[in-house]
Amino acid sequence: MKTKKNLFVFLSALLFLSSCDMIDYHPYDGRIEGPHGLNAWNIARIEESCRGKNHIRFAIITDTQRWYDEMKIALADINARGDIDFVLHTGDMTDFGMTNEFELQRDLLLRLNVPFVVLIGNHDCLGSGESVFRYVFGEPNFSFNAGDTHFICLNTNAFEYDYSISIPDFRFIRDDRTALPPEVKRTVAAMHSQPTSEQFNNNVSDLFQEEIKKFPGLQFCVCGHGHHTQVNDLYGDGVLYYECGAAKMREYLVFDLNEDGTYSYEVVEY
Repeated sequence: MKTKKNLFVFLSALLFLSSCDMIDYHPYDGRIEGPHGLNAWNIARIEESCRGKNHIRFAIITDTQRWYDEMKIALADINARGDIDFVLHTGDMTDFGMTNEFELQRDLLLRLNVPFVVLIGNHDCLGSGESVFRYVFGEPNFSFNAGDTHFICLNTNAFEYDYSISIPDFRFIRDDRTALPPEVKRTVAAMHSQPTSEQFNNNVSDLFQEEIKKFPGLQFCVCGHGHHTQVNDLYGDGVLYYECGAAKMREYLVFDLNEDGTYSYEVVEY
């Protein structure tokens, strides 16, 4: 009788655990369901909606890890404005690069009424984060055109890779510049970690600056990582780096690329 009782307990436990709702996978297992390839999908939307436009208005959000409530408010505020062409998230959606963090952040971003693209941050590289990022959003280095403006979006988190591969990827940067269509007149460079930060490979920071300055009409650079809004002329050459504050600061940036070739920006508090 004891053997039969133990067998019954074992089979009952096995049936209980077999329920799909009761199984909790390892946080870094990379199993993710739902929409994926989102950057490519949104880039197509941006390029179509901005085609022929001489005035572009876009928002920057960043470092939303942990601060889900603040992120929800920011996205609702952007939706309520009704004047944003697209949103650029400069990375650190996750705190630990865990699969469920990517899912939660992705599902929040899908609430936006406008297209969005996401860069990879240093926290997003932790664990199996890079592979999940590639699946959900796309390649860590990518670019797109909005009207006459080229946006080059780069992985600059060299520290997370122990400087074992080329980050920033100069081959990508040069190939991207070579392939620019003739209608591009202006460029915006986006990254998570700016030069001089502990994440950036500062052995090549001067070369990086010279390479991005070769893009036509470089307007400015945008980044996150520092968690506080600030503007820096890092090299004293007039190329400004706009760092957006983290979601915990309850603010985001909005840039206007004007028809006359000038630009302006505002810090939006919410």
